[in-house]
Amino acid sequence: MPYDLDDAVCPVGDRRLSIRDLLSRFGDETTRDDGVPRLSDLHLKVGEPPRYRFDNELLPLEGAAPLGAEAVERLVLPMLSGPQRARLAESPPLDVDAGFALPERGLSFRLNAFRDRDGVACAIRFVPACVPDVTRIGFPDDAVWREIVDLAQGLVIVTGITGSGKSTTVASMLQRIAGERAVRIVTLEDPVEYVLRGGRAMVSQRELGKHFRSFGEGLRSALREDPDVLFVGEMRDLETTALALSAAETGHLVVSTLHTRDARGALTRIVDLFPTDRVREIATQLSFGLRWVLAQKLVPRRDCGGRRVAMEVLRNIPAVANLVRSCAWQQLYSAMEANRRFGLLPLERHLERLVRDGAILPDVARRFANDPSVL
Repeated sequence: MPYDLDDAVCPVGDRRLSIRDLLSRFGDETTRDDGVPRLSDLHLKVGEPPRYRFDNELLPLEGAAPLGAEAVERLVLPMLSGPQRARLAESPPLDVDAGFALPERGLSFRLNAFRDRDGVACAIRFVPACVPDVTRIGFPDDAVWREIVDLAQGLVIVTGITGSGKSTTVASMLQRIAGERAVRIVTLEDPVEYVLRGGRAMVSQRELGKHFRSFGEGLRSALREDPDVLFVGEMRDLETTALALSAAETGHLVVSTLHTRDARGALTRIVDLFPTDRVREIATQLSFGLRWVLAQKLVPRRDCGGRRVAMEVLRNIPAVANLVRSCAWQQLYSAMEANRRFGLLPLERHLERLVRDGAILPDVARRFANDPSVL
């Protein structure tokens, strides 16, 4: 079958829309506050109308009819390459992560195509063309990002659930480094999202499946490319994590992401990747190489619409390093509370600050807190 971006197969009232029409709404209707898109995702699924995520609510396209199996395929497949379509057609089918762009509209996306029991489905994430300035991200204290972008070596982890703005936070810090420091930045991404401008730095952005076959392979290669700063899209396996920890110890600044709800979960996730007999060794290595953990959520604003960042900040001061080395994970929250003067901050304290500043409502703070009882 032909694969055409202008194949009008999505019924909306008396019209039919193509995937180009559906994606173009991001250019027409997206407004950004602090770098966070209000209209962020498009979901396509058999038996459902197209749904857009607007301010974290998944809303159906007004007037759109449920999509049939053929319509979803004709919307999704034009965005995929031949090998990607073949991967989706395998038995059993494999999901596909890909980047996609509408250059004429200046719009970029990342997507995950997969099959469920009804047929082909797809989740498409809008990636803003411009990297927001790090000052607009919403850090609790500008000193946090300033110390991170000035680091010469060590591990920085940005963690949070899917859709919490991790990629935007990382890109903003990398872009600031690129503009201020004459260094070599190598990124390993799945897929490439924000395009970084070089500035004073030399930047190489590499994509899983196009430029390397696995994060472990890509990281081993990157370490031979004289990097100063490495961004590893996700520490998702033992090999990648071990290499990232070693790189952070041997004179590189390594930035990576994880999918956990808080800073403690990020550290335990790393240690749990390794066999039991290596836990103490890895915890010790982590205690020396770790610099910062930023755990973030996007929470609804009080009155002007949109969302803003609420962030938990863990800095690896000596007291924290001792807890990491001894795997005393349950004491990390108390350490953040006790050392707030050194830049550490539990998520609940940032939520309280946002309530006091009038940025969010108290019930929102309670809903997004990891532990509402301490508010």
